[in-house]
Amino acid sequence: MDTVVLVAETRDGSPIGHVLEMCAAARKLASGVTAVVWGEGAAAAAPFLGAHGVTRVCDVGDIGDALPPPRVAAAIAGEIDRGGVDAVFAAATYDGRDIAARLSARIDRPVITNVVGLELEGDSLVSSHSVFGGSQLVRARFTGAGPAIFVLRAKSFASEEVGGPPPEVASASIGELAETDAARIVARHAESRSGPSLDDAKVVVSGGRGLGAPEHYALIEELARLLGGAPGASRAIVDAGWVPYAYQVGQTGKTVKPSVYLAFGISGATQHLVGMKGADHIVAVNKDPAAPILAIADLGVVGDVHQVLPKLVEAIKAKS
Repeated sequence: MDTVVLVAETRDGSPIGHVLEMCAAARKLASGVTAVVWGEGAAAAAPFLGAHGVTRVCDVGDIGDALPPPRVAAAIAGEIDRGGVDAVFAAATYDGRDIAARLSARIDRPVITNVVGLELEGDSLVSSHSVFGGSQLVRARFTGAGPAIFVLRAKSFASEEVGGPPPEVASASIGELAETDAARIVARHAESRSGPSLDDAKVVVSGGRGLGAPEHYALIEELARLLGGAPGASRAIVDAGWVPYAYQVGQTGKTVKPSVYLAFGISGATQHLVGMKGADHIVAVNKDPAAPILAIADLGVVGDVHQVLPKLVEAIKAKS
């Protein structure tokens, strides 16, 4: 393959972790990797991207209060017009999915989502992606002329720094935008948190409906703090309004791959298992011995979370 183009989202001048995972996937498949960046100071991420195998950075520049997807999709279409682009990778984030959809409409090519594996078979790029709530994997390949567009699931590829040279940095060619691309951001809200982010935490402590009441979630947060980890949640208690959506682990929430995942009062519906079953070690506490999560746990405790969780917090405090 000649070139893979990455949708390279950045935060505070550095690529997000999902982008570095895509870099690892792309450099194993193509001789050239182009990263499309945007926002004030986004081009400062170029040396870091180069260290992860990116050979060229296409900078959309500061877009102010405009929505990123229309401009980034137009910039990628411009890269495709230059020639030699075989595939486009986007992360399964809000912007990544939006950009992939807009690019699909621009170049009249389909999108394959939930991609968890990629390999070359001859001259064709074949993807593995999850369906039916992650219970099945299917393989697919694009036919016809034009680049393939893939949306990659987080934690599916391991990021690795390879120490490459600083990439070439070029300005993006956007061209004419449609009237429907005129939406603007009128306000921004940064969610306050302490400790590691849920995406990157080495320890994740999650609670579910088995906690019984929203006030009991405080013990989940306390245990996460004691272990230097991040609190998570099942969809059931997010939908019930106990915790913000940003805490949700699962198919429609965050995909996590920590060293240790602790689940309290979570039965283990397929939707939740998809988001955490890649953890190195899984510890689950549930009073139902037939709970699905106990079947995949490395350590399963059949017991009442209202007895086990407070005792565990007390024991860790005593050793601190």
